[in-house]
Amino acid sequence: MKKLLLVPALLVSFLASVSAFAVEGLAVIDMRTAVLATQVSKATFTALEEESEYAGNVEQAQLLQADRQAIAEKLQKDGETLSQAEIAQMQKDIQDKSKDLEFIVGKIQAKQNDTAEQVFNDLNPSLQKILSELIAAKEVKVLLGRDQVLFADAALDLTDDVTSMLDVAAADGADKK
Repeated sequence: MKKLLLVPALLVSFLASVSAFAVEGLAVIDMRTAVLATQVSKATFTALEEESEYAGNVEQAQLLQADRQAIAEKLQKDGETLSQAEIAQMQKDIQDKSKDLEFIVGKIQAKQNDTAEQVFNDLNPSLQKILSELIAAKEVKVLLGRDQVLFADAALDLTDDVTSMLDVAAADGADKK
C-alpha cells in the first residue's frame, strides 16, 4: 500500500520540478506598454494634446459625432412624421458626417501613431540597454512578447520593471543636461 502512495507522490514532485525548471530563465514583456507608460511618453502625449492642430481635430471630431448623433436621434424620434425626402436627406447627412468623422479620426490616429513612434525611437537606446541588463541580472534565457503568450505568471513579466528603469534613465539623462 505504501508503494502505491509513493508512486503518485513521486509523480507529483517530478511534475512540479519540471514546471519549475521550465519557468526558470523565461520572461515576458510588453515593450509597447513599457515604453508608453513612461513619464516621457505621458509628457509627449500631453504636449500633443495641447498642439492647436491636434486639439482642433479632436474638437472637430467631437462636434461631428455630436451632430451625427443628434440627427440619428431626430430621425428615430420623428421618423414616422417625416417625408421620404426628409428621411433621405437626414440619412445622407448622417453618412456625410460619418465620412468626415472617419477622415478626422484617421488624422488623429496617424498623429498619435507618429508620436508613439517618436517616443519609441527616442527611448530605444535606453530600452535596449535596460533589457540587456535585466536579461543578465535575471538570467533570462527566453524573452517572449506578452502578445505571443496565452498565459504567464505575473512574476515572469518584466514590463513594469522596464517602465520604471526607463523613467529612472530619463530622469538621470535630464539631470545630466
